[in-house]
Amino acid sequence: MKINLRQRKTQVMAAVIVVFLAYFGWQIYRRAFPGQEGEEQGQRGVSVAVEIAPVEKGTVRDVAQFSGTLIPKSSFAVAPKISGRLKRLFIDIGDRVSRGQLVAVIEDEEYQQELLQAEADLRVARANLEEAESSLEIAKKDLERARTLHQKGIQSDSQLDAVVSLHDAQQARYKVAEANLANREAALESAKVRLSYSQIRASWEKGGEVRYVGERFVDEGEMLTPNTPIISILELQPVTAVVFVTEKDYFRLRTEQAATVTSGAFPGEQFSGRVVRIAPLLKETTREARVEIEIQNPKGLLKPGLFINTEVEFGRRENATVVPVKALVNREGRRGIFLADMGNKKAVFQPVTIGIVEGERAEVVEPRLLSGNVVTLGHHLLEDGTNLILPQTAPAAQAGTAQKPPVGQNAPLR
Repeated sequence: MKINLRQRKTQVMAAVIVVFLAYFGWQIYRRAFPGQEGEEQGQRGVSVAVEIAPVEKGTVRDVAQFSGTLIPKSSFAVAPKISGRLKRLFIDIGDRVSRGQLVAVIEDEEYQQELLQAEADLRVARANLEEAESSLEIAKKDLERARTLHQKGIQSDSQLDAVVSLHDAQQARYKVAEANLANREAALESAKVRLSYSQIRASWEKGGEVRYVGERFVDEGEMLTPNTPIISILELQPVTAVVFVTEKDYFRLRTEQAATVTSGAFPGEQFSGRVVRIAPLLKETTREARVEIEIQNPKGLLKPGLFINTEVEFGRRENATVVPVKALVNREGRRGIFLADMGNKKAVFQPVTIGIVEGERAEVVEPRLLSGNVVTLGHHLLEDGTNLILPQTAPAAQAGTAQKPPVGQNAPLR
């Protein structure tokens, strides 16, 4: 009897273990194959709780977003052409600069002395030219008189030749004095130019009349050599955004395309721009190409170095049929959505062709006549005909019954 009792206890324990293992295996199978379980539940009339959203009509845009950095439209350094001590600096970082404005002065005593010396040399050259001109006039008169006397036989040929030689010498002296005067005039102009170099001005050819000082590189009193940068001048209206694009968007970009720029420094504010330059190559290391976007900056808010986000619109569709992206599913190689039949509380699978995707919204190209509500959460458990448990806030059945498009409206899937 004791042996039989123990055998019965062992058999009961084994049966309990088998039942537990069977239940545990069923739970694993249910989690591993939710689609099949959903199908079995659908077939057995089990309902699935879902969330839904209405099919909408609206505008969708085909846009690409890029990140980049702002740089000035143009930038250059102001530097002296001559050496000397920086005597005065009239502007500093952030100051406005007008075209041709005096920004710095170098000590000019040496160059003023050179100018005085050049003026004195010019006066001497003019005096020498006047003397040579007077001597040449006298030589001309002597030559005319000698020729007259020679014709009358009063002077010999040798005497006439001597007068001619004296005249030619005076004429050559006059030409030398004339050339020396031109040389001294050039030296005076050169001295004036060198003296003007002691006054350093900011000048540029193109762009607006006003720019800004970006950096200062030296202080007053420093000894400068030619081409030593003193300050940098920036053009901030407009500014340029530099972004790098991959080959996916590179071939869709065109110059003069409109762009919208935003910056974290100015939340909610947008700046208009346009694509002005597209690099003709993609770098081998990054597979990206440099693109420059010119941005209007009338208030001067945008500064070089700011991080920006750029949005370029390639196209848009008005009055398009739009569904949430999270409503899209794949069933047996077909892309589609589950429509909610609000009257029968059933899931209706509808294959779709998707067009433009903008953020969390997707355009449905085919079928064109699509309305009702789509399942946005819980569709991984659904098959065509599965019973639905709709949210309490779902619209009334007569107002939102799923409508499948007429036969022939479905286009080939892509």
